[in-house]
Amino acid sequence: MATSANVSAEQVLRKARERFSRAEVAEAVGRSTRQIARWERTPATMPPLAARELRRLTAVPAKPVGGGSDPEFTFIDLFAGIGGVRLGFEAAGGQCVFTSEWDSFAQKTYSANFGDEHPIAGDITKIEAEDVPDHDVLLAGFPCQPFSIAGVSKKNALGRPHGFECTTQGTLFYDVARIIAAKRPGVFLLENVKNLASHDGGNTLAVILGVLQELDYTVRYRVIDGKRFVPQHRERILIVGVRNDGEPEAFDWDAIDLPPCGEGPKLSSILHAENGEEEDVDGGAYIDASGKVQGKYTLTDNLWTYLKNYAEKHRAKGNGFGFGLVGPSDTSRTLSARYYKDGSEILINRGAGRNPRRLTPRECARLMGFPDTFEIKVSDTRAYKQFGNSVVVPLIAHVAKAMKPYILRKVAARKVGG
Repeated sequence: MATSANVSAEQVLRKARERFSRAEVAEAVGRSTRQIARWERTPATMPPLAARELRRLTAVPAKPVGGGSDPEFTFIDLFAGIGGVRLGFEAAGGQCVFTSEWDSFAQKTYSANFGDEHPIAGDITKIEAEDVPDHDVLLAGFPCQPFSIAGVSKKNALGRPHGFECTTQGTLFYDVARIIAAKRPGVFLLENVKNLASHDGGNTLAVILGVLQELDYTVRYRVIDGKRFVPQHRERILIVGVRNDGEPEAFDWDAIDLPPCGEGPKLSSILHAENGEEEDVDGGAYIDASGKVQGKYTLTDNLWTYLKNYAEKHRAKGNGFGFGLVGPSDTSRTLSARYYKDGSEILINRGAGRNPRRLTPRECARLMGFPDTFEIKVSDTRAYKQFGNSVVVPLIAHVAKAMKPYILRKVAARKVGG
């Protein structure tokens, strides 16, 4: 039975490791990382002096993952999810001043990683534009919804209001548009699935671009594959608008120096090492004490048999449906929010005679480009949904860096104008 002193040592070490890497803990107590690993296995062997140092270390308030004390610009984060877009723009020197996300579980993950410097607003449809603070950049990964422009001519003939309120009311894009119209940010970035470009025969994108241009912004878009940055085929449309102040200025997508599409990283860069050398940043949630992935992520015989039969049935019909079996040297399919159901789109090959396994939530985080310092505080099911709905963080950071000169020109103009 553990003594109260041993329990205390275990608790303080666990608390320290929730916030600091093994190397940081080792530096704080003047020991090696191997010694810290041994204490994690047997906390009772940790000396009282080391425990006191760790108590002092954990007494310092935690800092949020991103952000800075001297931001170069401000931005708001709409349809924020778990903050992937925010991370990219904080890396470029921005400060988030407003967040909107309706899902309570996504809010939990967001708050765990960014702190509580401002409350998270919920349903965007219930947020008044005047309650949104002034900002330099608007960011929004809004859901794709159909639009209908039928009836605009009739309403015009009847003298009724038209324009973006007419063509987009009832869609979530309307809420983005009304905030842009009211707050007039210098620049915005909208993100969506690749199919937005072809949705409803191209009408949806046409309405969106038309509305944004009607709001007096010069708008350009590009579809980019995230596999340039992570080992995942993930195409997304990114729409950048620059406010027209005098001479219109268009964001130049061709000037972005993107990594070659065929030379991105492979899955080996995100998979658990499973050789005992990987630092466990999740307290045993995904890998065991020996560094092996927990057995719960390996497919059962029944599920593996079902997936193989399902794939064979569709293969016989000439369809492309089936599981995606990949290894360390491969690039995966797109991680979706439905990954929690069976993991079939990305299954890790464990060799002949062994059932494949799902990615762990930590591997999903890495597949999306989130750092290992990003905390996962929800169930596996929720984590899979959240990362499947998120963005490729290094891609957003790359685009944010390219947008920064445009942003800073608008910031400078704002300061001059008082």
